[in-house]
Amino acid sequence: MTGFGGVFAVVLAELVAGGLAVTWCSPLWNEAKRSYFTVYGGLMTVLFALPTWFVARSSAGDAPWAPWTTRLSLLTLALVGGSTLLMTVRRQTAARIAGLASVAASAGVLAALAPSADRPYPMALVQVATGALFLGAVYDALFLGHWYLTDRKLTRVPIQRYAMVVVLACIVEMVVVAATGSSGGAVSGSLNPLLAAGDVAPWIAIGMAGATLLIAVMAKAALRGDRASAVRSATGFYYIGVITAITAEIAVKTRFFPG
Repeated sequence: MTGFGGVFAVVLAELVAGGLAVTWCSPLWNEAKRSYFTVYGGLMTVLFALPTWFVARSSAGDAPWAPWTTRLSLLTLALVGGSTLLMTVRRQTAARIAGLASVAASAGVLAALAPSADRPYPMALVQVATGALFLGAVYDALFLGHWYLTDRKLTRVPIQRYAMVVVLACIVEMVVVAATGSSGGAVSGSLNPLLAAGDVAPWIAIGMAGATLLIAVMAKAALRGDRASAVRSATGFYYIGVITAITAEIAVKTRFFPG
């Protein structure tokens, strides 16, 4: 897996794995209405899990691990979609089991993608795991912020927790990119000629991750207010944060594959 398709396969897989992990492995199940998981799962299925499977299938190549990338992407898609369907028909326990299983399947996708990297497998695994936490935390914070518009009784505890997770994820992302982001092959100029200029790609990634951290800190500060508009303000910040986070991961993953 190389080139334009490979970069987007990794970034999409990271967002799916991180988003599912933050959602299903947090106390949110006991805090938010069940309809939250129905809507979240539906959007995750259509916007991210389905494209991940499609891009992975198209870009996998002939490597020995390639079939596992495609199979696990399809399994993740089936589990996320199945969990959403089960929530729709009010089979909540089964839906939660499928949701937790989707976390494991999506993690398997990352593990299957890591051997394609032009670096030792443990380093590649750390990079994709860090990227997953980074992208998943920012996306989930954005989604949860919107949910407060429909669930007026939801306390500030979940959004405050997500805000802290985003801040920590940004810091970890910057550290990992600074330590390992310059490894790998030459960057192809097919995605963006600027990224292929010297070692600029990891610096762009660090800059965008730093911008995301600044946005996360501003969002956390906005949440100190007691007014309902505080959550809306934080959500507005996360809109920009999603853009800077995805830009950071695309930049650093251009060096992920052999040149």
